[in-house]
Amino acid sequence: MFEFCTDHETLPRLQWLACYLTTGKHMGFYASFGTVLLLLAITAPAALLFGFGGASAARSRLLPLNWLGKAYIAVVRGVPDIAFFLFFVIALDQAFEWVRHQVKCPDWDQPIRQGNDFVVCAAAKLPLGTAPQWVHETYGFFVAVLTFAIVFGAFAANVLFGAMRAVPHAQIETAEAYGMSHRQTFWRVLVPQMWVYALPGLSNLWMVLIKATPLLFLLGVEDIVYWARELGGTANPRFTDYPHGDWRMWYFLALLVFYLGFTRISELVLDRIMRRLSHGQATAGGEAQRRAKGAA
Repeated sequence: MFEFCTDHETLPRLQWLACYLTTGKHMGFYASFGTVLLLLAITAPAALLFGFGGASAARSRLLPLNWLGKAYIAVVRGVPDIAFFLFFVIALDQAFEWVRHQVKCPDWDQPIRQGNDFVVCAAAKLPLGTAPQWVHETYGFFVAVLTFAIVFGAFAANVLFGAMRAVPHAQIETAEAYGMSHRQTFWRVLVPQMWVYALPGLSNLWMVLIKATPLLFLLGVEDIVYWARELGGTANPRFTDYPHGDWRMWYFLALLVFYLGFTRISELVLDRIMRRLSHGQATAGGEAQRRAKGAA
């Protein structure tokens, strides 16, 4: 990065550190923070979408849809996250390849399951063996995001289902008495009011999602935990252009500061959203706002 970064053994301490922190590998480390933020930016709305669908299905009057929604919530919430992540990534990948295999290679005459191996034709592989590296990385990230969305969508569905049931039933009856259909009541009365009841649970779920991002490391994505372990350790010679001792503590300390700072910012934003949603609502938060306004 710098012109004086030629012979690291002769550099003064500060120049050595400046050269060390600007190597290509460290640029990958810095970029991995963006990977985590991108994961959160995509996963949060996707999980909310899965959750809304699951909660709507769980309160549906159609029994098959009702069972499907409740089964989704119960099964995913009942399996440990790590076990589900490790299983579902493989299952999704093989499911995508199986579908492509049926379309692209209908004349295939060999079994797909060959012992412990899952074998499909070369044209059905995802991604293709000839694809550039960035395609492989993007595909791995996509599968990880989808897995995160499905898992946390089940928790969101449980929160939203409870929030829907918390909306006073008298308001639903009043809307129906005015001639609103079941669909109109759902979208115009229930959905707008449920968020104030759902936000505390969704806030906790957001914090859990932030803390779960290191699971990307287990899914083969080069995230901040991967880079911190590799850059801070001394076992891998590919990461020791500037030799040093075991510095993993300092790298993980940086991750600690990052996560604490990010969660604090999240708390402030969520608190502001909660105050806005509580305004005028017949809830404890809304009553506290009315009292504070009256006292002023």
